[in-house]
Amino acid sequence: MGQVLHGSATTTEAVRRAIQHSQESLRVLAKRYGINQKTVAKWRKRDSVTDLPTGPKDPKSTVLSVEEEAIIVAFRQHTLLPLDDCLYALQATIPHLTRSSLHRCLQRHDISRLPDVEGDIPSKSKFKTYPIGYFHIDIAEVQTEEGKLYLFVAIDRTSKFAYVELHNKATRMIAAQMLENLVEAVPYTIHTVLTDNGIQFTHMPGTSTYSIHSFDRVCNAHDIEHRLTKVKHPWTNGQVERMNRTIKEATVKRFYYQSHDQLRRHLMDFVSAYNFARRLKT
Repeated sequence: MGQVLHGSATTTEAVRRAIQHSQESLRVLAKRYGINQKTVAKWRKRDSVTDLPTGPKDPKSTVLSVEEEAIIVAFRQHTLLPLDDCLYALQATIPHLTRSSLHRCLQRHDISRLPDVEGDIPSKSKFKTYPIGYFHIDIAEVQTEEGKLYLFVAIDRTSKFAYVELHNKATRMIAAQMLENLVEAVPYTIHTVLTDNGIQFTHMPGTSTYSIHSFDRVCNAHDIEHRLTKVKHPWTNGQVERMNRTIKEATVKRFYYQSHDQLRRHLMDFVSAYNFARRLKT
């Protein structure tokens, strides 16, 4: 499992542990690990190698009193007015109230978002319904201590079944093999795939060629329709874009990985849990 580190951390848990166990001087350790002597001194004094939580223990306003916050909360809950309307109405009572301090106050009390009222917001358009077997495919970059990797992600539009692979490169041959692997992994027939216009999936626009792209060759072999997103419209492939974000938030944005294998194992565990341990939609 990866390590949970602060976003600005300059040391890993292994380095911190080595500092705590070392008897060498601050200067020697700072030079060895390429960090400041104050950082070495800080971790030498600590009993743990994990980061301490940041921010105030008890968040409170520096410009609003307790009574003023109570007035703001009561006014918001009673009137359900938008932020700017609340500001104009309350400034007569609280002259030093600013838009930012009002917004932070509402956030602290979990009332910054007004409840949705039926009829106020138009319903969002939904994806066109397709039978199971329509996959969205995309490529994203991820990072470990060993360097960069390419994350190939496929997700079924209907069943939400996800399939991922990690590769050192993102070539058209790897993309084609990934599709072959996807066909073998999915327990039902794939009839359509949607990708962007990257060179891994299709020939560049305007390129004159008589050869069939390797990705299309696999599609033809399995009777799969290959659709492309509209150029410069990446949101057309929004389902897999959201899946990319979900995977990153559960892995590389939350943990620090010392090796590609460490990320690969955690990624497989996450996708397995996503596919087979989550509650199915009704």
